[in-house]
Amino acid sequence: MIPVNPFAAGTRIHGEPCYASLTEIPGKIDMVDVFRRPALVDPIVDEAIACGADILWLQLGVVNEAAARRAQEAGLTVVMDRCTSRDYRRFFLSPPAAGSKETST
Repeated sequence: MIPVNPFAAGTRIHGEPCYASLTEIPGKIDMVDVFRRPALVDPIVDEAIACGADILWLQLGVVNEAAARRAQEAGLTVVMDRCTSRDYRRFFLSPPAAGSKETST
């Protein structure tokens, strides 16, 4: 996780250096996880496209259809109005349902 926040740039968050923008991050960006109001998503999508990110994840309550469409057209996988933490727990930490193919015998 690499924090990006123009107001905290130059500091460290959870021990990681914080950047002012996505384009300042050295190296490849796999996923951009957005915790901003929908009206503020457009420039973030532009940066995600410009830096070659693979995934754009818009958190719960962050819905911007036009920005999501632009990201998809640029080749990014887009997840919108979902929580990464909840989905991680659901897919990777929850035990499989009884009788499912995932249940071991």
